[in-house]
Amino acid sequence: MKKLLAMIALALIGISCNSDHLTETEKAAKFQKKLNKEFADSKTSPLPKDALKTFESLDFFPIQEDFIVTGKLLRTPGEKPFEMPTTTSRKPTYIKFGEITFTLADKTHTVDVFQDLSLKGKEEYTNHLFLPFTDLSSGETTYGGGRYLDLEIPEGDEITINFNMAYNPYCTYNPKYSCPIPPDKNFIKADIYAGVKDYQY
Repeated sequence: MKKLLAMIALALIGISCNSDHLTETEKAAKFQKKLNKEFADSKTSPLPKDALKTFESLDFFPIQEDFIVTGKLLRTPGEKPFEMPTTTSRKPTYIKFGEITFTLADKTHTVDVFQDLSLKGKEEYTNHLFLPFTDLSSGETTYGGGRYLDLEIPEGDEITINFNMAYNPYCTYNPKYSCPIPPDKNFIKADIYAGVKDYQY
């Protein structure tokens, strides 16, 4: 599981490093294409063998600029590590890095972002942030357990959140995986019709 998550994170970091010249919509399109490629490959796919045989593409919402927002990152140094609940008995250790405040659907929202301590010490994950969230679409058009976003620590206090790159936990596709559960504070009171939709097999 850790090896597979590391492969995903490395791929996402590769996208980020090679896509600085791209617009946010182009980054989202590239991300979705790469995600489909990963799911179609038996070496990296979380899909069970029977589902993998018929896999063609994940179901994405159309990429929309309305779901690309600029937020303000408030760093919160001095936070204590904690065990994040998951869908199984596994409890990985994370630390809160800060809070992001942004406007979406004419409302102001604030969410927490985290760092995975098992990855933090590795150079390639130095700037990686983890944003698990739920929203009003959760359990309707998107996975009820919420979705994830991978972000990069900015140099200043402005950070881009591109919800078109929101993806499902692996346990959406296969119950053998253990997936972090988004904290209640990260419930966003808006319908986020962006990123990956709920999985139907």
